[in-house]
Amino acid sequence: MQYSLYKVVLAIFTISAICLVYTLLGFVLIKGFNTISLELIFQDTNVLDAILLKQRVFDGIFPAIVGTLMLILLSLSFSFIFGFASGIYLSIYANKKLKEYINFCFELLSSVPSILIGLFFLLLSIYLHEKFLTNFLPSLFLSSLALALLIMPYIVKNTQYALDNIPKHIKLLSLNLGLCKTKNLFLVLIPYCSKELLSGVFLALGRACEDTAVIMLTGAVASVGIASSIFSKYEALPFYIYYISTNYGDETELNQAFSAALILLVISMSLFLVTKLIQQRVKRKNGYY
Repeated sequence: MQYSLYKVVLAIFTISAICLVYTLLGFVLIKGFNTISLELIFQDTNVLDAILLKQRVFDGIFPAIVGTLMLILLSLSFSFIFGFASGIYLSIYANKKLKEYINFCFELLSSVPSILIGLFFLLLSIYLHEKFLTNFLPSLFLSSLALALLIMPYIVKNTQYALDNIPKHIKLLSLNLGLCKTKNLFLVLIPYCSKELLSGVFLALGRACEDTAVIMLTGAVASVGIASSIFSKYEALPFYIYYISTNYGDETELNQAFSAALILLVISMSLFLVTKLIQQRVKRKNGYY
């Protein structure tokens, strides 16, 4: 009887959590779907000319969409390179004391508020601009580095966890057959846990899509068009949503923020599905399905 009661209580909390998620998604969908249109994205600009970058979009959110995609891809690239390497080192090469210390550092980093990371990179850009690089200003590159630092702990811990949880006989089999430690890592261990390694990208992807505090301080602006290079200021959907929701003049403008949020949600889900497909393809290719 007591066990059944616990089961019912847990089921209620689970269903409540699912309902909250779908309520949130439904609210954004209802508020944003009615005002989403090509005019919102491109305004008076020809759609094909805008996509081919032949004509600038002035009032639409197309530059913010492009800027968001560039920001996500750059920050994921930086964080994956450093996070993946750090996770491998912690799992395979670091001794126990060093591993504990480095893990503590990454746990501390994961607990740092994003606004502090944004402030640090803003001050770093000011210092470098005044002392060494006069052309170094808040930009897409700086925002990508700041976001990469913010999401790197997720990738580090996931990589370390995936490698640590490989069965011992898998780890030792190729070593016993004559492979060196490095070849065993890249030819056996990483392919074996490739699905789990890509799971870290899922976690990092969501954080890279949504953070506003970091990009607000390091290069995102309300209206500048598509960034001409990674060292230019840029537009991004999270900042656009923040800007409109704090400066709207009527309900129509507020609904435009919901439309932008819906587009951001679609981008996030699309990238998630692409990563999921890559994950499944890698797993099939390695023969673990």
